[in-house]
Amino acid sequence: MTIKVTHTLGERIVVGHGDVELLHYVYRPDPDAFESRKPYVHPLRTLAGNLASGYRPNDHRWHKGLQMTASHLSEQNFWGGNSYLNPEVGYQRVEERVGSMRHDGFAALDTADDRFTLTENLTWVNNGGEEWAREERSITVHSVDPASGSWALDWTIDLTNVRGEPLRFGSPTTAGREMAGYTGLQWRGPRDFTGGQVITPKGPATDQDTMGTPAAQAPWLGFSAVHDDVDASTTLVFAHAPENLDPAGGAIHESHWFVRSNPIPTVAFSWAFFEEFELAPGASFAYRYRTVVADGTWDADRIAAHLAGLAW
Repeated sequence: MTIKVTHTLGERIVVGHGDVELLHYVYRPDPDAFESRKPYVHPLRTLAGNLASGYRPNDHRWHKGLQMTASHLSEQNFWGGNSYLNPEVGYQRVEERVGSMRHDGFAALDTADDRFTLTENLTWVNNGGEEWAREERSITVHSVDPASGSWALDWTIDLTNVRGEPLRFGSPTTAGREMAGYTGLQWRGPRDFTGGQVITPKGPATDQDTMGTPAAQAPWLGFSAVHDDVDASTTLVFAHAPENLDPAGGAIHESHWFVRSNPIPTVAFSWAFFEEFELAPGASFAYRYRTVVADGTWDADRIAAHLAGLAW
């Protein structure tokens, strides 16, 4: 059965399989600038149609499915919401710190029988309207496998500094908050995923034990939860492409995992957890990530075997 794509111009792209809409890629800006306007994926669904993403939860209105973020970027906030300033004052509502990511157009929309790829041009704009970075983003839906009840989404970012001075990437932890190194590509789960099981290549783990783990030690992370309303469970797998883990292969900075099961379900591929890094004027960096969305409860062995069968 083929992948089906519907494009509502100026608003969203819907990718489906059979009768299920697997994802909506929404690129029309949301109305509240304080939430850091940017494209995002929501809803995200399994092949059985079960919801696997959250949108504007009451604890963090700026959490929207799967989205690219930068919580601390040269004293601007491309994550959304309150900004962590320092240990003395903590989080504050500073509206003039919140930037946005502007959709400039699609360079390509390519659909094959079993694969869909969008290539998008974006500009990262600070709160004062200055253009700081150009991004080429690609999102690919592939490996739809009804036998295993799973499909995969690849997300690539290629970012270039156009500001004219260095861009400094950090996190709340680099600003003084311990073990809060969230930034980069972030997933927020639905409310019923709270308390879900974190899975590492070594097996089940707690979110506290996994928080801050270097991606070089755990190139993938799983998150499994049981749904409300329906008698079903879902497992999501978040994986780094090999080059993300190799500084000699082009990775600009070491990545770590940001993961919480309680009090909220969320995972982020943090590119600046413990230390800031700089991107020089005119310089670029790139990362590739993969998310597998699967029906059922998968263990570490099943996850590892499935990932081994998916080529990058």
